[in-house]
Amino acid sequence: MTQKEALKILEDGHNVLLTGPAGSGKTFLLNKYVASLKRKKIGVAVTASTGIAATHINGRTIHSWAGIGIKDSLSSAELKVLTKRSYLKKQFEKTSVLVIDEVSMLQAHRLDLINSVCQTFKKNNLAFGGMQLVMSGDFFQLPPISTNGNESDFVFKANIWAEMDLRVCYLDEQHRQSDEKMTTILNSFRKDAVSQEIIELLASRLNKKSANKISPIRLFAHNSDVDAINKAELNKISAKEFSYRMSGEGEKKLVETLKKNCLAPECLTLKKGALVMFVKNKFNEDKIIYVNGTSGEVVDFDENNYPVVRLRSGEEISVFPDSWTIDDEDIVLAKINQIPLRLAWAITVHKSQGMTLEAAEIDLSRSFAYGMGYVALSRLTSLEGLYLLGINEMAYKLDPEIFSYDKELLSLSEYARNDIGNKKRKQAGFL
Repeated sequence: MTQKEALKILEDGHNVLLTGPAGSGKTFLLNKYVASLKRKKIGVAVTASTGIAATHINGRTIHSWAGIGIKDSLSSAELKVLTKRSYLKKQFEKTSVLVIDEVSMLQAHRLDLINSVCQTFKKNNLAFGGMQLVMSGDFFQLPPISTNGNESDFVFKANIWAEMDLRVCYLDEQHRQSDEKMTTILNSFRKDAVSQEIIELLASRLNKKSANKISPIRLFAHNSDVDAINKAELNKISAKEFSYRMSGEGEKKLVETLKKNCLAPECLTLKKGALVMFVKNKFNEDKIIYVNGTSGEVVDFDENNYPVVRLRSGEEISVFPDSWTIDDEDIVLAKINQIPLRLAWAITVHKSQGMTLEAAEIDLSRSFAYGMGYVALSRLTSLEGLYLLGINEMAYKLDPEIFSYDKELLSLSEYARNDIGNKKRKQAGFL
């Protein structure tokens, strides 16, 4: 399905699952739809399954928005207590559309719990109290986080799933990879068809060295590897240090949530020669200044002590503080400010989700979860940008359960495509 077709289905007010491969433009389309709703003054809540994903879309976690926190269940008495909270009451009263990004990482029982909360506040027994639900995510990427050591069910196993009259929009246009070889590799992962030829193609990138003066960012499976490398590399530089502390304003708990999940650190220490990565998108009219994942090197500091970063293209730009917010329609509930950079000798595969990287050194020799190899490799725009440090058998694997379900999603998307224009499910607040 094309983005244009999917947008039409969204605008018709259906409950939607927006899915498709990494780089197919899910988040772009989501942002476009949210902007359209805001222009029409239709109340929309923008949420995501994780804090990192929430910062990418200026939203908050679905757990925070629904008032469930870390709870796995709520008794009827606890639900009643929840309805007494005035801020939640007001929030539900003005919300007609609920967006949940990176839904593949949300557990099934949590979706059922969120549905119960929505029905209670809306006093409506329709799925999610009659609000339009828009979910976005790719089940081939990182799976739900297990709780109490137990495996968690994918969100499509939720009890409410069958009652949602869901339209599946499976985007298949590729906006990240223009390289045929990389597209072939990623498609082979998704089809469970990693042949010897694909393995050899990846092996051809083992221990390759970048010719670019700026070393590419390194992706590792484990936090411990990342922290150790970034600290050690910065300490090797003898130049003067410049430190930038994050500031925040708004609701205290929400500010803390933003700080915890923002990819920019609370205290950023830079030196001339430090490798850095942008952790935010910035556009000037139609021109892209930088995107989340653009890498470069600190080459100087301006008269205000802000860093000057040379991009891989050779362009040099001064980097000023930027902000991350949690918005409720036109009201900013919480806001943090920081230089939108982080040290970029290394990051985890998990934190790379949602990024676009021109080049990366990737160590998949300690991959431990389904989808880890796919997420890491799919960040890249081309095979030439891959510098593979190692790879294990687990890196090739995606969740076996998803292969059959993916075929079902493709079939459902074809049905939705043929049914475009059917507005039988009108939403409150829609024209």
